[in-house]
Amino acid sequence: MQHKNKFWRLAVFLLSVTLASATTAGERRCMSPGDHELVLVHGDRTRYYLLHLPSQYDHTKLAPLVLVLHGGGSNAQNAARMTRMSEKADREGFLVAYPYGSGFFRKRVLTWNAANCCGRAKQNDVDDVGFIRTLIDTLLTNYEIDPARVYVTGMSNGGMMAFRLGCELADKIAAIAPVAAAFNDDPCEPSAPVSVIMFNGTLDDRVRYNGGVGKGREKRIDRSVSDAVVFWVEHNHCTLKSDLEKQGKIVREVFFGGREGAAVVLYTIRGGRHAWPGGRKGYLFGDEPTRRLSATDAMWEFFVKHPKFHTGK
Repeated sequence: MQHKNKFWRLAVFLLSVTLASATTAGERRCMSPGDHELVLVHGDRTRYYLLHLPSQYDHTKLAPLVLVLHGGGSNAQNAARMTRMSEKADREGFLVAYPYGSGFFRKRVLTWNAANCCGRAKQNDVDDVGFIRTLIDTLLTNYEIDPARVYVTGMSNGGMMAFRLGCELADKIAAIAPVAAAFNDDPCEPSAPVSVIMFNGTLDDRVRYNGGVGKGREKRIDRSVSDAVVFWVEHNHCTLKSDLEKQGKIVREVFFGGREGAAVVLYTIRGGRHAWPGGRKGYLFGDEPTRRLSATDAMWEFFVKHPKFHTGK
């Protein structure tokens, strides 16, 4: 009986892999513009992601790819709703993937294993870096995506995961755009330059601008925003800095002249809290986003200017 059970488990696993392969083989030819829930087997886990093909998607031309990582305790649908990245993709012609983290409640309450945060993903030491690497490779294989224009953004825990991916997948990613996130990776040894654009509010009580312990269930110690800026400026060898640009409560700092054109940009939202600038609230009682800045628009403008050098499909 034990051998029989093992046989059936193996058969079910092989069938799931076969179906996933069959789906991905035909995706490029058959899938229409819009949202698609897809499955990816990575290691011993079945992972999920939401893929948005833009309304003007043309499978004969290379297009950029933006990965959007949801915040802790959230999911892919929430990230799409909050950031409005799919609407931006329809206007600009890029693909968007919203991966799901891991957790419970049927893909509703999920986290990422990002440095010292968060939840079950961290507790179980989930291989989220490997999952995202496999996801990028899968999408590059199945769609006409420009490998020099793969970008990652994320909110809160998702932003921390974006930082980690910048450290560990610098060979794949051209730029990252963490929002309301802390850079806690130590060590961080990127294999190539990675352009970075950051968005942080000075009154964020969950990820404190000056570092320290934020509000929340997990009492971790976050590094300051300035620590993140210093690290990435030094790693990218940015030698030039523009004057501070102030527009009301929005302050923009730009560091440029880096290796392979890499740059670092920090948007500071004075009085800003734990929210996606210009987006929707993450949940009913969440902090209200500023309307003075659209993080989605600003990061896309940055992404366009910072492709990756020395890569090919």
